Amino acid sequence: MKRIVLSVLSLFTLAAAVKAQSTTSPMSSPGSSVIIKGGVNFANISNKDDGGYDDSRMLTTWQAGIVGDFNITEFLAIQPGIFYSSKGVKLQNGDPGDLDYVKTTFNPQYIEVPVNLVFKTPTGAAKLFFGAGPYVAMGVGGKFKTDTELFGSSESDIEFNDDDPLTEEQEDAGVFRVRRFDFGLNGLAGFEAGAFVFTANYGLGLAKIASTGDNSEDRNNKHRVFSLTVGFKF
Repeated sequence: MKRIVLSVLSLFTLAAAVKAQSTTSPMSSPGSSVIIKGGVNFANISNKDDGGYDDSRMLTTWQAGIVGDFNITEFLAIQPGIFYSSKGVKLQNGDPGDLDYVKTTFNPQYIEVPVNLVFKTPTGAAKLFFGAGPYVAMGVGGKFKTDTELFGSSESDIEFNDDDPLTEEQEDAGVFRVRRFDFGLNGLAGFEAGAFVFTANYGLGLAKIASTGDNSEDRNNKHRVFSLTVGFKF
């Protein structure tokens, strides 16, 4: 993860150099920019074998980060980034006042590194864009909260294991212990209007969050995050 983050930072440095060259040389490459982004996450966790949800509720959270926009051609770009992203899920049984009422909020926090390939329409200053690519993420914190009718409320820190998400090994499994490392795929669409960038993104997690089963065994217990962000390009 450290090597990946350092590689992305190196790409941002390269972007700054290319951008400076593009402003001084008519024969330079199409150029590059940096985009500061922030927005809202609508997070959930799959709990069905088909990758869907059953009796879980979307958790509204947030994300913020920086993206490099490296133009390969006038219409094609590669966009690596670094984000602080809040994910998770809400679960509820019964209604407030019922003896069996239980509401649980699972909200892990990640440093996430996506790398997307993006196609931009040839429409001048205002462009539509579409893209996709992989991401990797590292858990850095978060809370597990429970509210019950009989026993009141409680809150615990989420603990992360450093085990390999590609294997079946899950050490010290427990309700507050999850895998530190996550990975998956992104699909995104949006538009640029001058310096402003508006993006809709869907993150499809491929690593199980806390399970002794293999990741390919089924499609449950994985992050599902739809996000809307606003960015400023410079």
